[in-house]
Amino acid sequence: MTGADRTFIADNDRYFADNRSNWDDRAALHEASGYGIDALLASPTAISADIAPDRERLGDLTGLDVAHLQCHLGGDTVSLARMGARRVVGLDLSGESLRRARSIAERAGADIEFVEANIYDARRALTGDFDLVYTSLGVLCWLPDIRAWAGVVASLLRHGGRLVLRDDHPVFQAVGDDTVGGLTLHEPYFQRREPMTWEDEASYVQTDADAPAIAHTVSHQWNHGVGEILTALLEAGMALDEVTETRYSAWCRWPELMEPCAQGYRFIDPALRDRLPLQLAVVAHRSC
Repeated sequence: MTGADRTFIADNDRYFADNRSNWDDRAALHEASGYGIDALLASPTAISADIAPDRERLGDLTGLDVAHLQCHLGGDTVSLARMGARRVVGLDLSGESLRRARSIAERAGADIEFVEANIYDARRALTGDFDLVYTSLGVLCWLPDIRAWAGVVASLLRHGGRLVLRDDHPVFQAVGDDTVGGLTLHEPYFQRREPMTWEDEASYVQTDADAPAIAHTVSHQWNHGVGEILTALLEAGMALDEVTETRYSAWCRWPELMEPCAQGYRFIDPALRDRLPLQLAVVAHRSC
């Protein structure tokens, strides 16, 4: 191992520590915002709004063993259990998120195992193999090494087991929040080792003035290009079944430019809908 590699690992430990503390704080804020929890608990057959767009990709889960990576408060994890999975395991870096996820799953009557671990330790932390690994929405940006992530996903799957991934598109991630001068690139598409570091007292949810505060405001993110993601999966022994880029987003990043639609949010101006991919969906299976 070179000195640069040791520095990279040490830096990642610090980055993960910051992100864990940040997400521990976000857990309280997100639950206080509602986060779709009441709708999920209102009916024993309800599934989360976030997982609904993937229902066709996921298919029939009856009798399958499912791992949900980066599960946060577990609403999507509960949904996977309600879709007929035999065993559902949710894994997340944030212990506070999982404490709340366990409470939500209990109130929902869902039998779910929740495991606190860094995603790169998932193979050691989780017992058994899985028919499906699911991960969705704001997940890959928290990972510094996408090839190592792909290797973990493959290691969790039985032969023929599937990955279903849906996330913000890397181009969408590279565009800035300020649209006064139009849509412009502010962040890297091809990420260096160093992350994008943010300091923010808010999250992506709407909250009341008395909502829980984020005390640990520093977080770190990495962007990964489409080619990097797909190549990592291929190198890990996965075969690609679907790669989809969408004209709609799961969240309203630019309120002045976007409007609700059946799939989430799209540009108000139809001309813009053909200019920028907003989500990336990938389905792959373990081929070796």
